[in-house]
Amino acid sequence: MTTTAPHTGLGKTPGPTAPLRPRRGPGALVRALPLTPAVVLLLLFLAGPIAYCVSIAFTDLQLTGQAQDSFVGFENFTRAFRDEAFRNAVWLTLVFTVLSSLIGQNTLGLALAALMRRASKPVRTLTGGIVVTAWVLPEVVAGFLLYAFFRREGTLNAILDWLHLPSQNWLFTLPILAVSFANVWRGTAFSMLVYSAALNEIPQEITEAAEVDGAGGWRLMWHITLPMIRRSIGTNLMLNTLQTLSVFGLIWVMTRGGPGGKSQTLPLFMYEQAFQNSLIGYGTAVALLLLLVGSLFSLVYLRLLRTEV
Repeated sequence: MTTTAPHTGLGKTPGPTAPLRPRRGPGALVRALPLTPAVVLLLLFLAGPIAYCVSIAFTDLQLTGQAQDSFVGFENFTRAFRDEAFRNAVWLTLVFTVLSSLIGQNTLGLALAALMRRASKPVRTLTGGIVVTAWVLPEVVAGFLLYAFFRREGTLNAILDWLHLPSQNWLFTLPILAVSFANVWRGTAFSMLVYSAALNEIPQEITEAAEVDGAGGWRLMWHITLPMIRRSIGTNLMLNTLQTLSVFGLIWVMTRGGPGGKSQTLPLFMYEQAFQNSLIGYGTAVALLLLLVGSLFSLVYLRLLRTEV
């Protein structure tokens, strides 16, 4: 008969121990103190006004002719979606953003950055100076210059007449294309600077190895350059899109949203409803919808910028 010795557990291999969590003492609070002023300023000048605008958007507040505002719920938002002028402004905002930001500024900025890498120093200096000058001009000044370029008696028609080509009143026949071109002319410098910095970070040996393997200009750009600056492209697209969604002064100086609302984007529609029609509640609701559109674009870009695991 065999007896089994009692199990003492002395020979048992010890299992993995749980990792020790660092204790959060006063040191964490001390490290957070330098961020306190920035957090307070953000709450005071960003979160505060946004919260106030949200409260106004649910009222019928007006600038004139009203003794006291009242709560109307989602009436301003449902009114916006039933308003044909609002839907037209949404469509024109998307057209303006795609043409001038996603296609125009992004593509032209990348092309200029790539070409300037191969150009001589005097050419780079001259081109960079011209492009950056358009960027640093005040928006109102840039709008007036492009208005003088596109108007009936402007520079563009003078060039077309000299070339014996048909001219037209561009600000009347194609206003959304005119203001889109104006935004490209003014904002391309930012994309050019972003892409110039990104292209300079590409190791030279990778480019030289690809050229030795027979990669030409387009193949080199598509298979080497673009994948290596993917995050810069996403960042540039996000910043350009958010800036383009809020463009007001440039379009206001050139067309004031006309003629007949053919170039009236959401910022101009919001301004018209809030300050010209005195409908502060309705205009604020439109502003919140514009903020929602910008947030959706930001979420898409941030998801694309996530590090792949």
